[in-house]
Amino acid sequence: DVEVQCGDSKDRKENFKSLILACQEVVPISLLKEHLEVDTLEAVGLIPSAKVFNQKFVKMKTRLFFKQQKFNLFREENEGYSKLISELGHAHMQSEHAPVFMENVKSLIGHFNLDPNRVLDVILDAFESMIEDTGFFLTLLECYPADPQTFVHILGNKFHFYQVNQEESQATCSGTPRSLYRLAAVLIQNKLVSLELLYSHLVPTDDLIISKNHAYIEETKIKAKKINSISLAERSGDDKQQSSDNKSCAFFILEPRPDYELDSNQKLGLCEALIRQGCWSSAKLLIGHLPMHYTQLCPAIVAAITEVLHITLEPLYRSIAPRAAKGKTLLVDVKTIHCSKFTDINIDVMGIMYTLGPLMSQDPILLAKVVRIGRAFFKDYYSTASNSLQQDSPTIDMLFRKFITLLSETILPSLSLLQCNCGMSEEVWGMIKQLPYEVRYQLYGRWKNQSYELYPSLLLAKALTINRAKYIMKRLTKENVKPSGRHLGKLSHSNPGIVFDCVLSQIQTYDNLIVPVVDALKYLSPLGYDILSYCIIEALGNPSKERLKHEDTNISQWLQGLANFCGTVFKKYNIELTGLLQYIINQLKNGKSFDLLVLKEVVQKMSGIEISEDMTVSQLEALAGGELLKAEGAYFSQVRNVKKSSQRLRETLVSSQLSTPLCLLMGQQRDSIIFREGIDRHLKLAGQLYDHCMDTLVQFGGFLSSHFSMEEYSERIPSLDSLHLEYHIPADIAFFLLRPIMASSIITKFVALEKSSGEVDKAERKSKSMKQQANYLAAVKDVMEPILKSANMLHSNKIWEDINAKLYTTFWSLSLYDLHVPVGRYDEEIGKLEQSIKALDDSSDMASTKKRKEQEKYQVVIDKLKEEKRKQSENHKMILVRISNEQDEWFNTKVTKNRTITQFLQLCIFPRCLYTTADAVYCAKFVYFLHTHRTPNFSTLLFFDKVFSDISYTSACCTENEARRYGKFLGELLEVISKWHGQVSTYEKECADTPGFLSMMRNSSNKNHLDFENFRHICFKWHFKITKSLVVCLESKDYMQIRNSLIVLTKLLPQYPKVQHLAIALEKRVEKIIEEEKKDRPDLFALATGYSGMLKAQKSNLVAETDYHNKEERVKAVQDTVSSNGIDAKPSSTSQSRVKQEHSDKVLVGVEAVQYITEPGKTGAQ
Repeated sequence: DVEVQCGDSKDRKENFKSLILACQEVVPISLLKEHLEVDTLEAVGLIPSAKVFNQKFVKMKTRLFFKQQKFNLFREENEGYSKLISELGHAHMQSEHAPVFMENVKSLIGHFNLDPNRVLDVILDAFESMIEDTGFFLTLLECYPADPQTFVHILGNKFHFYQVNQEESQATCSGTPRSLYRLAAVLIQNKLVSLELLYSHLVPTDDLIISKNHAYIEETKIKAKKINSISLAERSGDDKQQSSDNKSCAFFILEPRPDYELDSNQKLGLCEALIRQGCWSSAKLLIGHLPMHYTQLCPAIVAAITEVLHITLEPLYRSIAPRAAKGKTLLVDVKTIHCSKFTDINIDVMGIMYTLGPLMSQDPILLAKVVRIGRAFFKDYYSTASNSLQQDSPTIDMLFRKFITLLSETILPSLSLLQCNCGMSEEVWGMIKQLPYEVRYQLYGRWKNQSYELYPSLLLAKALTINRAKYIMKRLTKENVKPSGRHLGKLSHSNPGIVFDCVLSQIQTYDNLIVPVVDALKYLSPLGYDILSYCIIEALGNPSKERLKHEDTNISQWLQGLANFCGTVFKKYNIELTGLLQYIINQLKNGKSFDLLVLKEVVQKMSGIEISEDMTVSQLEALAGGELLKAEGAYFSQVRNVKKSSQRLRETLVSSQLSTPLCLLMGQQRDSIIFREGIDRHLKLAGQLYDHCMDTLVQFGGFLSSHFSMEEYSERIPSLDSLHLEYHIPADIAFFLLRPIMASSIITKFVALEKSSGEVDKAERKSKSMKQQANYLAAVKDVMEPILKSANMLHSNKIWEDINAKLYTTFWSLSLYDLHVPVGRYDEEIGKLEQSIKALDDSSDMASTKKRKEQEKYQVVIDKLKEEKRKQSENHKMILVRISNEQDEWFNTKVTKNRTITQFLQLCIFPRCLYTTADAVYCAKFVYFLHTHRTPNFSTLLFFDKVFSDISYTSACCTENEARRYGKFLGELLEVISKWHGQVSTYEKECADTPGFLSMMRNSSNKNHLDFENFRHICFKWHFKITKSLVVCLESKDYMQIRNSLIVLTKLLPQYPKVQHLAIALEKRVEKIIEEEKKDRPDLFALATGYSGMLKAQKSNLVAETDYHNKEERVKAVQDTVSSNGIDAKPSSTSQSRVKQEHSDKVLVGVEAVQYITEPGKTGAQ
């Protein structure tokens, strides 16, 4: 109106123009162009020229309202199309008639002036309705004169017809028909239509698909997170409702989603049709355009793929499946290839199965078929007798890798979506158990750690499984092991890795759950047990777990609990051990010894062989016997209950050939702990790791020697040369490993010599024992000569000048079994078994048959013990013969006794007495043997003096377990000394005339034997020296010295202390430690408190110094000055000054006792 009112007024027009220009910032330009006149638009600059605009406007109106479309005659004259449809309806649907029919179509087009594109559209409609006549229509379309893009445009126009919004589709259309998808698939398969060109005509767009798929994945992640989130409001609700909710988490069911239906997603519909048509190459190309794993969410595509696979694999499955599992022949209208042998499974067939992924679980029958085919393939692949797969080795190797990928991508993930299918778990195990454990563990690792993150369905299944597993573990107790175990077993059939992660995390936190959890695991499948072993190794190797406690001096609780669980579960169930043992070997190769705790627990639980420092006297006595006596009386657990588990451990070591690497690596790791691994660690921790390594090596070596035949054992242990030169194994460990071989070789050689000597006549029976001794000595010589040569390379020639190599090899080759026959323990165990037989006779509760069987078992053990006792007694006699034959050469008369004893202590006694408790007793027994068998040039007094003169340095250098063994060794020696000290008759009988107690006066060549009273003085001196050394350690403030001193003192009871004022000196220092260490170092406080209590209990057995030795005769003793091979009974000036200093420092109580302390090094004895 304002524009009309302006009229011819220029001012008004200018004002209106200014208004329009100002309004351009507010009013849309399109609105201005719609309402303003053309001249005004030109004036304000919205159009360049009014004349040009009017010309375009006229042309547009003419084209819209007056121009007629070409060939727009379909509604007006449809006779031509009617005849075309009539021809299509009456045509002979055979491919050879297609050219003739094509001529008729051309005639109709020319006569009725029909549009060729619309004719093609009609033909495609007829093809869609009569899709079964594919041959005829394909030939017809090939003859049709049209551009290939024309086919795409017409087919795309048909798809566009169904591309309506959601509201319109609900009102007027039921979605794209399946017949159109099939038509497109046939045309694509026969290359009449390009999939790349047709893809752009399909809906929804790729961007929309990607956004919806991403939203679905995020929605699934949120849902999975909510499942395991803690809600206090839910906890306060009804417990029954919570129980039912949790029980619903036992399995997972896929829910259909509209986004993945064929009616609304033309791309998925075309993909399904291509799969059913057998055009996998085009289907794979289409799937490649879509997001990863997108097609697996479409139920129709999953159904199509399963049907294709059924038909494809049916011939091959019928050739390898059991007769009862073959079933009926499938009749499905799906076009695909057929596989009749393994080599027919090409890349396309595998690709179809890969595409199906975990959704193969939707058809368990198909999954079972695939698994059985894979099992048959692996069986033929690993069978050496079968040559059916050797004809085309590269193809077979590639097929093997494809089957491994199939397990990883499809079979194992499919198992996660099944509802507790134990049968399928067994089928999968039948396939996968034929693979090496390395391949199996790789598959388990990918399944457990990667597959669940790739598929939304698996992610939700994982969350539900974790929820259910936590629910079961919270309610697991000793009382409900059976029902909880069944629930746990059902849950583990589908998602074992997830379940075991929850179980192991609970065990690492609460070690009191170990026993009920192990009992609950009896319902697992074999596949579950195998995955459990993998999960254990994965938990042990978790880099985020600290293996030390916060104070950095003790092993973490989680590692101790996991090691205990390993030993218990591997003992109870038949689980493969190879992977765990290889893991420990790898850790040792990397210089890490923490996981030896796991090996120690496994060997202890599975074999019953224990390494304990808290053994009773009777148990320690039983260790001196044979293997049966050890099993009956030396261990806390009964070895009879571990027969099956120990056999499984043995078989694993034999098959995997890991026994030798374990022994060698442990032998190398022992010193590595100190010089490499323990450089930056606390001494307490380094000592603890050292003890673990040593105990595990002794335990493992004992298992090998007792459960392997000696031929098997000798094959696995290298020679002494190799151990020392090639593997750098210390001498003590090398002899420990070779000791059973040497003993067995001597017995074998001796038996062979006995057989070769033939029958003995009655007249020669008197000399039979002499011949046996000669044969035994010959066997010893034959076996030990190579060992002796190898031993010479262990040390320099200068060392062998001071000590004889025969003494060295004999000492290290013998054991406590050779030196001591525990007759009392044999009789005790036999008596216990006889009492058990008698108790069975008196029992009326047991059936007679069962009673008789039990009695027979006991009687068998009794007979074996008697036979073992007899064999050990005979062996002991032969050992005495061997020692008697060799002992004259052991100590060289040309070398001073001081040097010889020093080397003997350094190379033999000290290394071995720290090895095990049994070796500590062996060392004491060996020294006693040297004394009682009157070994020439061996000074017993000098040996004892060197041992007892200063034990502070030796004890301070020990680890915790070594301190216990060193204390046991000292206690055994003190027990011998106490026996000699107690009675004159015993001393005169065992010591008076022996070379070990031979002494000579200073500056005199006359040799005399030490008299009893001077021996008592020397005994007091040794006690005083021990007290002095230990008091120094107790007052040192050093943790290691205090701890080791307390341990040694505990082991020396009741042999030491014997004198009252020495005990008082120790008691004062111990009480001081109790006061000072109560808060700072509680472990020292506990040790000191324990020893203080035991020391107070021994007060009644303590004696005064005057009762321990005759002080009144000390003047005579000083005047006589007995020098016993370096032991001087007269205090020198230097020693007197030291005594005064000790008295002034108040190190000990009782000044008069010091007058008998001498300095052995100040004498001139040889």
